[in-house]
Formats: sequence, C-alpha cells, structure tokens
Amino acid sequence: MFVPCGGSSSPDLKGFTLLMPAVSVGNFGQLTVDLVISSLDIPKVGYFYTDCLVPMVGNNPYATAEENSTELSINAEVYLLPSKKLVVLQIRSPFIKNKYKSFCQMLLSWVKSSKCVKVILLSSSHAYQRDDQQLDGTSLRYLLSPEIQKTVGDQMQKLNWKEMEKVSACPGVNEDEKVLHIPGGGITKLLFTESCAKGIQMAVLLKFCSEGDNIPDAVALANYLNEWLQITERQSSNPTAPTSKWKIPSSWKLLFGSGLPPVIF
Repeated sequence: MFVPCGGSSSPDLKGFTLLMPAVSVGNFGQLTVDLVISSLDIPKVGYFYTDCLVPMVGNNPYATAEENSTELSINAEVYLLPSKKLVVLQIRSPFIKNKYKSFCQMLLSWVKSSKCVKVILLSSSHAYQRDDQQLDGTSLRYLLSPEIQKTVGDQMQKLNWKEMEKVSACPGVNEDEKVLHIPGGGITKLLFTESCAKGIQMAVLLKFCSEGDNIPDAVALANYLNEWLQITERQSSNPTAPTSKWKIPSSWKLLFGSGLPPVIF
C-alpha cells in the first residue's frame, strides 16, 4: 500500500486523477509516465509498497543536477501535482508470477479509500496480433468503464478517438461472440474488468506496437493523453497539431545501455 516519504502524512487525494502505466509490450506506458513526470517536474510524495513486483533499486531517473542524482528510486513510486489534481504511480519492474490479481485488488482498494475520481491506465498491445478491423486508421485506442463513460464518453466522440475493438472469441467458428483481447497488455484487461465490476471510473489509453525503440510510441501516447487532459502546453496554436512540449528524462540517456567499452577493441 501507499507509504508517504519521510514519515509525512498521506496526502488528500479526493477528486484527483490517478495516472499509471501497465507493464506491457514495449514498456512505453512507463516511458510515457516518465515524460509526464519529467515535463511537469512532479515531486515524489511516497511509494507503493507491494510484494507483487520484482524488487529493484536505482538512482534518481529524473536527476537534473549532481546533487539529486544520488537519490534512490524503487519499483513503484507515487508523484503528486496538486495544481492539476494529478497523482502519478510509476512502476519500474515486472510483476511476480501469479501476483497480478493481488496487485489489482490492492491498487483498486487504494483508489477507493483515497477517493480518486478516476484512473487512467497507459498500455500497449502487440501490433502483429491485430485483426483486420484494427489495421484501419490510427494505432491508438481507448477503453472506458461504464462509470466513466457517463462523464467523458461525449468528449471522446468529439476528439474523434477510436475505441478498442472487440474480436471474435473463436475466429472462423463463431464470429458473433466478441471479446476484449489485449495481447501483450500485461494487467490491462484484468485491471479494466475489475474496475468495471467495482464501479470505478477507468480509462485505458493504448497503442499497438512492436518491441524496439519505443520512444516515438511513448511521445505519441503522451500527445494522445494530452489531447484529453491538456496537462502541458502545445508547441503550436494550431488545434490540429498533435505535438506537445515534452522534457526527456536524464535516465533515457542510457535507455539502450552505455555502448561498447573501448577496451574490447
């Protein structure tokens, strides 16, 4: 559960929006959260203590100077931006086998007890497993739980976004039975269906992708999020311009390692 930094009291999250990634293909839900935290300079307020994630520790991924570069970060941390009514959970390690459901239950319990108004989950899905209808148009999709559909459904229609299509449960056998299928999406489907069952307002923003250099995908998903929430200023006054100004975290310098050591040549 949530543990505040430095023994301070837990912040009041009533009416806040929780933004978090799913650990999914390409990891660019996490990369997108990195962009949001770095660009808005969101301070860390605590940790999400759980035995459902692989333990890890590292240096401050958002270091801006030598003084704060030695600060430690762990596998699940919470950042807070009161001016935007935004609380951000960053997850930096994969889930331990068979711990998915426990994590989802713990997370949604925290969402309810803290009285967050809605949850936005950033995710991805394997591009190569799309069916024919999913090949058409943009690779970005969204999903809304019934509770949030009542409040933002019309807004999504105005944005001209595409909802994630359901696919045949048994292709070639029974085309009438449709199911939600998010291959490579990690906890996305489980967390979404649990939110629907518990009456929690949840929106899933996702992108079809392949493994590789997923920085462009992360920027695309961040722009997609910004179309809706308007959390950063756009670089252009043109309403059709998709780009926003994002600050690249210092940790991305080593996203693909530090290169080959000269001594091996």
